[in-house]
Amino acid sequence: MWPFSPSTTTLACSGLLEGATDWHSHILPGVDDGIKTIDETFDTLRTMKEAGVARVYLTPHIMEDVPNTPCALRQQFDSLCKSTADVADMPELILGAENMLDTVFMGRLTERDLIPISASTPGHADTLLVETSFANPPMGLYEILSDTLKAGYFPMLAHPERYLYMSESDYTRLRREGVMLQLNLPSIAGFYGPQVKQRAIHLLKKGMYNFTGSDTHSLKWYRRLLEAPIPRSLVKHLAPIMSQR
Repeated sequence: MWPFSPSTTTLACSGLLEGATDWHSHILPGVDDGIKTIDETFDTLRTMKEAGVARVYLTPHIMEDVPNTPCALRQQFDSLCKSTADVADMPELILGAENMLDTVFMGRLTERDLIPISASTPGHADTLLVETSFANPPMGLYEILSDTLKAGYFPMLAHPERYLYMSESDYTRLRREGVMLQLNLPSIAGFYGPQVKQRAIHLLKKGMYNFTGSDTHSLKWYRRLLEAPIPRSLVKHLAPIMSQR
């Protein structure tokens, strides 16, 4: 039996990944809870390229529990790029980071020791991918985001549909105050449960998202995502944000 009906499709069959940008992944090997080996990184990147993905942002965690530093991540990224220089069928690779809004972030913000995502949208060259705990916001969430904007960075909030403490008014306020929102594609495929899926679809249909990402942590995860059924009616909503650079 096919995994989808006439009312559903898959990312692999939808055409959405042709020329797409993946804004959120944990593919840089051996630095966080994502992929551990360079061989799996290569296999995952090849799979992404075969699916049509044009460019991938590598966004390892920087947080109290994962004490990466921008300097160390840049070194690891440079090493990966050298290893892939002569490897065919690879998407364009760009380094970023997923920054937990905690005391580590505030210290690095003060020192301007961060990894911005460059060339995101016109005028937004210093975009920072940020996240919070899924269960609770950090103390002074909106003050932190305001400080980030005042420092000249543009916050992109990762997978806001997964923050179950947020309400409709929170999402509206975030957008109004200049925070961009990044949809996790696994959310609309139901990977995180029905409540997150419902929120993601609601926000998508309202046009709240700016960018998308796979949040890939393994090759197995990505292959599962490619074949997971998604509502065909969402394709028209996803298309405008899938290829944003």
